[in-house]
Amino acid sequence: MQNIIFEERYEFVPPVESDWWVFFLRFLLKGYLRKQYNIHTYECRNVERITKSVEEGYGVLIAPNHARIADPIVMGLLSGETQYNVATMAGWHLFKEGWYQKFILRRLGAFSVYREGTDRQSVNYAIDTLVAGRRALVIFPEGAVSRHCDVLMDLMEGPGFIARQASKRREKEGKKPVVIHPVAVRYSFDGDPYKTVAPDLARLERSFSWEPQTHLTTAKRMKKLGEAMLAIKEVEYLGGVRQGDPYERVERLAMDLITELEDKYGIKDRSPGVVSRVKNIRSAILPAMIEGTVSEAERAARWRDLGKCYYAQQMAHYPRNYIVNGPNLPERVLETVQRLEEDFTDTAPNHGPLHATIDVGEPILVESKRDRSAKKDPAMVEVGEQLQKMIDALVAERTPVTEKPPAQPQTPPADEAATVDNHKQPAAR
Repeated sequence: MQNIIFEERYEFVPPVESDWWVFFLRFLLKGYLRKQYNIHTYECRNVERITKSVEEGYGVLIAPNHARIADPIVMGLLSGETQYNVATMAGWHLFKEGWYQKFILRRLGAFSVYREGTDRQSVNYAIDTLVAGRRALVIFPEGAVSRHCDVLMDLMEGPGFIARQASKRREKEGKKPVVIHPVAVRYSFDGDPYKTVAPDLARLERSFSWEPQTHLTTAKRMKKLGEAMLAIKEVEYLGGVRQGDPYERVERLAMDLITELEDKYGIKDRSPGVVSRVKNIRSAILPAMIEGTVSEAERAARWRDLGKCYYAQQMAHYPRNYIVNGPNLPERVLETVQRLEEDFTDTAPNHGPLHATIDVGEPILVESKRDRSAKKDPAMVEVGEQLQKMIDALVAERTPVTEKPPAQPQTPPADEAATVDNHKQPAAR
């Protein structure tokens, strides 16, 4: 489990609201993205849509998909193109991964949000930002990093709530309401993905005490590794390996773990979306640990439960048939291997060079009142639909690549084989 949960009292981390710092750091962004995340080039499309919304006096909320850890920094590139500074809601753990990252994030306008509980200070800051209109607000509505560019996870309803509350206040002040701009971010790779990930696959296979499975295609090697990791988790949590379709087993295990923990901690709200349900479980587990009111045995048990939460969320977000036996998009191959390695070892290399395409969607007007007859927030439904449509259009621009069949051992001709077999026979006695 990655170090994203902390057994300590949360403190809100505000941004450093300095236009000078933003202007200065924009010169460093490209180098930082190249060195840290192997993102070498980028392009922004339809930037004028945000510019128009700002010029017409709307509050602007930017809602990107969230496929990579680099996304908050990439939003700085979009800000540079619009020349309109942003404030970005970012997970608290990002501010605890080193002083340099914290220094950059704060000065680019990022502020923390506590995903393991209710963070009224962060929500209020987000609403205030939209009401004031000095900066656009960036919120990643998926609520977690997906590790796959081409398929959205369920969207959280928080961004819609924040936009609606800000529209209500802006209405009282005689201002125009808030609009949400979906922003599709997609990373592409133009190298040979199969050659690039071959050392990663061999490293993972050796970690299982396997010989590198070079006689198989990359897709089959990934499938075999994925099933091995699933079996390990089934043995860990269930005591044995289940049978059946691997995708169905993954979904069943994730849901079983989540439901078990919801029952254990008395959580009644079974809202749709794995990220929301995991957040509710963490919110129930952590407070007593932070207050120090549990025994050491109970504390250890709760950390095990937090591990279950983490892996349930990770397992639930492997898209079906993302990798197929045949032509594949290069970046999908990279993403899947990176995710397998990250889930098994907590670390993974950032292969590149990558190219980031940032596409701004049409504005979605958020009124101050919500349609209560709708089961889901209509604004967020529209955000999700527009985002997936934009991502699909970016996918259509890419060219799949075909892997060369792996070399197979040569079978000697029949007469030669017979000769070889005869040579192996023991001498007559």
